[in-house]
Amino acid sequence: MTVQAQNFRYIDLIMSFFVMTLILSNVASSAKIVDLGFSIFGLPLAFDGGTLLFPLSYVFGDILTEVYGFKASRRVIWTGFCALALSSLVFLSLRALPADPAWETYAGTAAYDAILGGISTGGIAIASLAAYFAGEFSNSALLSRLKIVMKGRLLFVRTISSTLLGELLDSLIFVFIASLAGVFGWELFLTLVVTNYFLKCLIEVLMTPITYIAVRKLKKAEHADVYDSGITYNPFAA
Repeated sequence: MTVQAQNFRYIDLIMSFFVMTLILSNVASSAKIVDLGFSIFGLPLAFDGGTLLFPLSYVFGDILTEVYGFKASRRVIWTGFCALALSSLVFLSLRALPADPAWETYAGTAAYDAILGGISTGGIAIASLAAYFAGEFSNSALLSRLKIVMKGRLLFVRTISSTLLGELLDSLIFVFIASLAGVFGWELFLTLVVTNYFLKCLIEVLMTPITYIAVRKLKKAEHADVYDSGITYNPFAA
């Protein structure tokens, strides 16, 4: 089933929440590392601040792909990519501007670098952009393909399966590049990858009932349930 994008009433609203979640999660990732104070199988449960929020972008991505199809989702993913790149440029530009002397006394460039250094100097931004690109497109493409193979049945199997792949790529690429850029220490690499992956997938699973409700209501409201037969999954296609 195909429907012209201009006929959709709520896709722009979902895209707005998607982009907001993406940008906030990346700022939070740079701002703080959380340590819950206990370990599982000897692995400390430490994770960057964006871990609790970023999975929501996958939930929105699942909803977009399930209701509107991969082509519409691809447009939204690219919008998020550009918004994230722009936010990084803004923080980088702010860092380059001369600081007010009074601001330096109570906050200062050192504090700015410590909290926003990752997203303002490129470490978090590059890691996020690369991980986001691989993870989101893999998640959307697999969900779209599984919908055809499974004839639209078992939404929870499709959303969780696509998330397992997308979040794995995202966690590995994000932590690797961020560690390579010096944002995270290499001693945190395994802890951050495993913890981020586990928590992100767990949040996605817990959000499944909400995903079901949103998908059902949107399909009814939009009169749309797109099956991506015969399309290309090339993220650069028009």
